[in-house]
Amino acid sequence: MTESAVRALAALDERLAAAIEVIGPCTLTRGRGSPYEALLSAITHQQLHGNAAAAILRRLKALYPGARYPTPEELIATSEADLRGAGLSRAKLLAMQDVARRTLDGTVPDRRAIMRLDDAAVIERLTAVRGVGRWTAEMLLMFTLNRPDVLPVDDFGVREGFKLLYRKRAQPKPRWLAAYGERWAPYRTIASWYLWRYLDHDRAQRRAG
Repeated sequence: MTESAVRALAALDERLAAAIEVIGPCTLTRGRGSPYEALLSAITHQQLHGNAAAAILRRLKALYPGARYPTPEELIATSEADLRGAGLSRAKLLAMQDVARRTLDGTVPDRRAIMRLDDAAVIERLTAVRGVGRWTAEMLLMFTLNRPDVLPVDDFGVREGFKLLYRKRAQPKPRWLAAYGERWAPYRTIASWYLWRYLDHDRAQRRAG
């Protein structure tokens, strides 16, 4: 499926084909976790370097038997002092508590239920949760639910990768990028992955001199 999608994208767009030639095969991995846990991870990572976020998640999990994600009930019962002690800001702990409550009331569905919803319905459900915006919902669609046709037009890396690959003077505006990206349907998730990797490639080239 992924290989045929990459071939289709290369045939549709010569600049994207050039990125595919440079980057090579798509190594996007399939996600398996629950929406609840994915949202806790995403909230932790907001505005933090990956290593710092990972350290906070480790400390959070260490609060519970088996060093695992807490159940929604356990998270709600955990004191604010303990959550702050793990490194969570007040805004993030409040967002996590809302994720837990919304999971218990069904706003955040379990994996089986959410797989039956289309992308727009998933975004509508998840953005009702405190601290969860459209970008976070789109990341969950792409990396937890494995949806193939998501283009996060507000993402800095996608827009910067597009600017570099298509030799633009500035990043495209989200609305313009959404219109341009229609040609990549139904494989916009993979197109986004190549834009991210092309940005990584460009940065590596610059560091190498």
